[in-house]
Amino acid sequence: MNASFTKIYIAFAGDKRIAYGSLSDVATAVKRVVDQSLSPAVSVFDAESSEPVELDLRGTLEEVLSRLPSESAEEEDGFSVSGAGGHPRRAPGRPRLGVTAREVTLLPRHWEWLANQPGGASVALRKLVEHARRSAGSEDRIRRVRESAYRFMFAMAGNESGFEEAARALFAARPERFDTAIAGWPADIREHAKKVAEPVFNAGQ
Repeated sequence: MNASFTKIYIAFAGDKRIAYGSLSDVATAVKRVVDQSLSPAVSVFDAESSEPVELDLRGTLEEVLSRLPSESAEEEDGFSVSGAGGHPRRAPGRPRLGVTAREVTLLPRHWEWLANQPGGASVALRKLVEHARRSAGSEDRIRRVRESAYRFMFAMAGNESGFEEAARALFAARPERFDTAIAGWPADIREHAKKVAEPVFNAGQ
């Protein structure tokens, strides 16, 4: 399917959040703060991954915005970019299933179990593989979220009281301990840390 999306960014001036939104919106807010010398330190992050973002703030606001990378990306999945009237167009012909025959070695009891499954051994094996892939995908997502939360916490609250306890609570998926550890952090940093880490704690419930 043809899809487009806009990445979300967040910016802090010191420990105060000053912008949240598209890269152009965040860059605009950061440029104004820096030009007015309202804060000694400004930090910008990808709101999903918490990777730091460097902005080239030289020149006018228009010049700053002109140097930003594209904020949208197109994803192709069996479609050409566009057809008549700008609508997605699927390539002609039936989609290829990509079935590959290979040897599988199992014990007799495994073959017996597979033979008794609806659709036979091949269907059962495909279902087992898909289930394993979905399970692994969920685990990978939680791992990425956990890493993102820790990355943000280390960057913005690494010197705050309770940081080490908060990190342990994050990796142990203990939301009560996490909330207690970050209770004394600046409000905007605490709010975003909780937002990023929330999927980790929800997965443990």
